Amino acid sequence: MTSKAASSSAPPADQHAEEQEGEDSFYGAESGWVEALTHCDHLASLSSDLAHIPAPNTPCHRCEHPDENWLCLCCKEVLCSRFVNKHMLHHFHSTSHCLALSYSDLSVWCFSCDAYLDAQVIQQLRPVYETASILKFGESPPFRSA
Repeated sequence: MTSKAASSSAPPADQHAEEQEGEDSFYGAESGWVEALTHCDHLASLSSDLAHIPAPNTPCHRCEHPDENWLCLCCKEVLCSRFVNKHMLHHFHSTSHCLALSYSDLSVWCFSCDAYLDAQVIQQLRPVYETASILKFGESPPFRSA
C-alpha cells in the first residue's frame, strides 16, 4: 500500500517528459553538464579576423552593462546575455549572426544550432578561444583533440 501511494504521487511519465522540454532541455542539463558540439554548419559566418577582439571587460555596446557579455563571432560586437538585457539574443534575431563567445566562461554558443560548441576541438574556433583566454587569464589554454 505504501508503494502504491508513493507511485501515485509521482508525476506521470508524460508530464515529466513535457517538463524536460523547453529552454533547459539540453543533453546532460539535469546534472548541470551539457555536451558541446564538435561540428557546426554555421562556421562559415565567422569573422575573418578573430585574432583581434575586444577585451573581456568590454561593456555591452547597447546598455553598458559590465558583466555577462558575449562577443559576436560574426561582427565582433560585444552585447549582454539573455540573463541581463538580452542584447546578444536581439542581435541574433535582427542580424542572423548566430555564433557568440561568452566572456564569462569562454564558452561558444550557436543560436542557430541552439547548442554550445567545443572551441577546444573545432579548428575554426581555436584562434578566438586562444585570444580570449590570453586576454582574460594571461595564458593560452590547453587544447585537446576530438
